[in-house]
Amino acid sequence: MSAAVEFALKKQRLQYRSAELRERFAEYAHGVTPVLRVGDAVVDGVRWLRNHPEAIAAAGIAVAVARPRGVIRWARRGIVAWQAWGRVRGWLEKHHAS
Repeated sequence: MSAAVEFALKKQRLQYRSAELRERFAEYAHGVTPVLRVGDAVVDGVRWLRNHPEAIAAAGIAVAVARPRGVIRWARRGIVAWQAWGRVRGWLEKHHAS
């Protein structure tokens, strides 16, 4: 048998094997499809929000008008967390730089 024929047969066997593995993978992935769909929906939602920042601003304003005390409380918590993170980051940089 010539080298060209051997090569063609090997290529054909690999193609059949690849097709078989793709089918098997599709069967295994069938159980994960709902999770992947949720992930796709989340990615689509984030993409939409990036293209429509006014929606985030409108939601923030609506929450601020409806629950101003809650917004102030969470703003304080956010500021405290931000400051704490700054201190921790500074401490980490100081101790890991040595």
